[in-house]
Amino acid sequence: QVQLVESGGGLVQAGGSLRLSCAASGSIFRINTMGWYRQAPGKQRELVAVVTSGGSTNYADSVKGRFTISRDNAKNTVYLQMSSLKPEDTAVYYCYAHVKVSTAYESDYWGQGTQVTVSS
Repeated sequence: QVQLVESGGGLVQAGGSLRLSCAASGSIFRINTMGWYRQAPGKQRELVAVVTSGGSTNYADSVKGRFTISRDNAKNTVYLQMSSLKPEDTAVYYCYAHVKVSTAYESDYWGQGTQVTVSS
């Protein structure tokens, strides 16, 4: 099995910054894409940012220029640096990883979620 453990959420004022971290552990042969999704109350889960094992990134339009995703392949860890936070960024943020568990099996895995609250 694969576990994703997130940290770094919390309460911050508008304009502030937070850094989320997510470490993957368990039966990992290779991790392909890692990233972050979020879900606000009453809304569907949406992509925030993802990064491939080669370092290619993709961001939601709403966070471009404010959020930066990065990863440490040696530590199986992905980070999300969030700056210029807005109240509309308030959501539960979920870590995501597409993991090759063996040469014959791969699957998507999710963290338990971490709350980010931005006050106005």
